[in-house]
Amino acid sequence: MDERRVNILRDSRAEISKLQLLSAFFEQESVYKIYLRSQVIHQLFEQNEELDIDKLELFHVQFSASVIELLRKIKKNNEKNVTLLYDEIQLNKELMERMSDTVYTTKNYQLDQQKQSLKINQSLRKIFQVLSDHSEEFPFSKNINSFSSRFSKDFFFPISTQQLSALTDYDVKEMYIDVHASIHKKLMGMLCKYDFRTAFFVGLKSGQLIVEVYKFLDIDRHFLFFPSRNLFLFCDMEVIKDIDISNQGSEKERMIQELAYKNDRLESSAAAMKTFIPIEIIDLLDDNYIKISDINFLDHLNNFDVQANILKAMLKTDLF
Repeated sequence: MDERRVNILRDSRAEISKLQLLSAFFEQESVYKIYLRSQVIHQLFEQNEELDIDKLELFHVQFSASVIELLRKIKKNNEKNVTLLYDEIQLNKELMERMSDTVYTTKNYQLDQQKQSLKINQSLRKIFQVLSDHSEEFPFSKNINSFSSRFSKDFFFPISTQQLSALTDYDVKEMYIDVHASIHKKLMGMLCKYDFRTAFFVGLKSGQLIVEVYKFLDIDRHFLFFPSRNLFLFCDMEVIKDIDISNQGSEKERMIQELAYKNDRLESSAAAMKTFIPIEIIDLLDDNYIKISDINFLDHLNNFDVQANILKAMLKTDLF
């Protein structure tokens, strides 16, 4: 095998390795298909010495190099945007810490309210998924009951057994009942409608039994979590109207919860943004895959000039 052929095949493997890494990073079907097809093209030349090896070099020069450069530019741009999101998340965390230091006289309790709210919201999302999938997976976040165990003695308001019974009474026909949890059907519908945006409102206790009450952030409705039965119901606030719970909420507390919710959404956005490819570029990659998948692609290899120019033009656009 002559030295030029050896060098071209070596360079071809290097280009294909770059495509492999990019396909693993983006986890996008179009990129993966192009990587696989490029492997097939390489193997065709490697296994057939009678083919003009210069055409393999031409293929990579006109096609692979532009695809790799385009995807690297997208990756770099995405990583820059993700960094900005994480900077915002960190600033929000610092603001939350400063607000906590200036607002709360019972700091640990207030901070743990935020953590418990996130746990409950995450658990409710999981309960919805479990019910939808008819799964038996355990839906509750880790240590979901540690909050009430730690704070109920000193911070929860006492209620009578009659009040507890009134709050936790329900009609089985109106419930979703799972092996791990029970939830009112309309409550689940409302949680889905408002994207599970809730915050801890007040804690109640009757003897050794406790109830955690939560408030929707966007509407004036409440629901309760009864840990001993893993039960979620709408909370009739008239039952506890005589309890003075005016010290349980503040505008700054709401702001902290909003920031925590925002950070949760930002983290989800960052994960999606990291591997995002604009639809226009996906369409272009799909078109290119079709062209290089043509069984007669060798006969039309010189026509890659036009497609290569389109790819290079994409590198100068503001699509990403």
